[in-house]
Amino acid sequence: MEKIEVVIQKLAADAVIPKYAHEGDAGVDLYSAGTFTLLPGQRLLVPTGIKMAIPYGYEGQVRPKSGLALKHGLSVLNTPGTVDAPYRGEVGVIVINHDPKAAYEIKKGEKIAQMVFNKVEYVTFKEAAELPETTRGAGGFGSTGKH
Repeated sequence: MEKIEVVIQKLAADAVIPKYAHEGDAGVDLYSAGTFTLLPGQRLLVPTGIKMAIPYGYEGQVRPKSGLALKHGLSVLNTPGTVDAPYRGEVGVIVINHDPKAAYEIKKGEKIAQMVFNKVEYVTFKEAAELPETTRGAGGFGSTGKH
C-alpha cells in the first residue's frame, strides 16, 4: 500500500490531528475544534482547528460518519467535500442536522466527519463536432430503471 505524507498545522494546542480508527480504514477521522448546537434542518461550517498540506496529485474528500448519520441524522452537506492540494486554510466541515425534531450538540474534540485521500487524474479537453457512438448513447437519469 502506497503511503503519502500530509503535513498538519494545529491552530490551537488542543486541536486533534486526524487519525485512522482501525488499521485498514479508508478514512481518517476529523474532529470539531469547538462546541456547537445544530437545530433541526440547520447547517454549519464546523472548524477542525487544523490546516494541512496535501501533496499535489491528491485531494482530501470530506465524508459523513455513518454512525452520526444513522443515529442522529448528522451529515456532510456537500458530500463529498473536496480539499484541494494547494489549499492552505483551516479545514472546515459543512454539516447539516437532518433530524426533523431533535437538536444535536457537537462537542469540542468530537468526531464529525472523515477524510479519504485520493489520487487526482488531470485531463485535457479536445473539442469535437461529434462524439464517438456507444451502445448506451444519451440514455441516462433512470434510463435503465423501471419502465
